[in-house]
Amino acid sequence: MAKGYWVSCYRTVFDPEKLAAYNTLAGAAVRAGGGKPLARGGRVIAHDAGIAERTVVIEFDSFAHAVAAYESAAYQEALEVLSGAVDRDFRIVEGVD
Repeated sequence: MAKGYWVSCYRTVFDPEKLAAYNTLAGAAVRAGGGKPLARGGRVIAHDAGIAERTVVIEFDSFAHAVAAYESAAYQEALEVLSGAVDRDFRIVEGVD
């Protein structure tokens, strides 16, 4: 079964305090959903139209697990805290088998 991934690229952080609060709540929600951080805010080199900003990649056992973790009450609570704090591109993608 192909794994599932959350990929987040943060274009702009408007409120670092709200982002920190989100990170605490989102981290707990990701762990509860079986997610494993693969990349989180390390060095980035952007090409083409990319922006070299904070990038986060989380791995889940399957695409369905990644979607379920996103839809969980715990992660939705984290998103409420994040509201207005960042401009980001967030995707859930299916890996290859």
